Parts: sequence; structure tokens; C-alpha cells
Amino acid sequence: MKIGLFFGSFNPIHNGHLIVASYVANNTDLNQVWLVVSPQNPQKLQSTLLNEYDRLHLAQIAVEEDNQLRVSDIEFKLPKPSYTIDTLTYLAEQYPQHEFSVILGGDSFYNLPKWKNFETIIKNYRLIVYRREGFEILDTYGANLVYLEAPLLQLSATLIRNNRKGGITIRYLVPEKVREEIENNNYFKD
Repeated sequence: MKIGLFFGSFNPIHNGHLIVASYVANNTDLNQVWLVVSPQNPQKLQSTLLNEYDRLHLAQIAVEEDNQLRVSDIEFKLPKPSYTIDTLTYLAEQYPQHEFSVILGGDSFYNLPKWKNFETIIKNYRLIVYRREGFEILDTYGANLVYLEAPLLQLSATLIRNNRKGGITIRYLVPEKVREEIENNNYFKD
């Protein structure tokens, strides 16, 4: 099976994430897209993240009715912080029957040289890159690259967290079940 891996902190997951994941699932040869929740991204401060299990739960309820999207907790079983190359190596060992691709935004593609062993990722995995405003995709690495013009929303987890802190609704920014869970548990209020 061809699996696209969409890595993220998902702090919280929002409709922008889901639109990109669904677009990639429906406009490539992938059979599924796995949203890989990263407990600790090495490029983000741990103190700014909601508890990893709460973020995982929010992602799970966001995709529970979509057969093309699946949430993965694989990085919860690996050493922290989470490095993409380590996760890819582990998945290739655990699921040799699957072919994995990495889904990333133009901003992440631009920052690839900052990733641990990025040359190995480029050499061994197809990269499915979606447009992000302000980042031109120039493949100077010789990557196996698929470029997609996925729908672009000016939506971020930061906006959602700031709305919550400011008492502004997050309705329509996240799936309704995710909004209810966030509000019922007072996530992102402090």
C-alpha cells in the first residue's frame, strides 16, 4: 500500500491540516494518508504544546469518519524528540510491505537542510510538497518530488490558540467535534 506521512505537532489539528491531507489523498496515487502526531518536535518548545495524548485524541476524532485518513502514534513509541528520519526508518522496518512518502509544505521543504539526515530522506523517499505562501519550491536537492497546488488557507494552530486565549470562537476553524472537545476541556485558555 502507498502511504503518505503528514507529520506535525497538530497543536491543535485544524481544518487546514485536514484539507491538505484530504487533497493529497485524493489527488495522488496514495492509498492512505497517515497524520503522524509528533509528541515533541525538535524545532518547537515543549512548553507551548498541549499534552501529546490530548493532541493525539483531537486528531483521532477529527478523522474518525474518513477512511483515507488515519492518525498514527508511532512517534510515541520512539525516543524524543521526534526526528523524521528515525520515524521513517522504524516504519520501513515495521511495515516493509508499504511504500512511504513524506507530505510537507513548501516552508518545510525550504527548511529541509535543517532536518536530521535530510539527504537520506531525499534519497530514499518521495516528497509530496504542497504550496505555502511565500515559499517557492526550487528542487536543488534532486529529490523525487511531487508538487501540489493544494487549497491554501490562512489558518494556523497559532490562530486557534490565540482565539481561545482571547475568548474568540474557533467554530469553523476546526471540526465541530474537535471544537467541542477543546472547549469542554478548556484547552488553550491559559
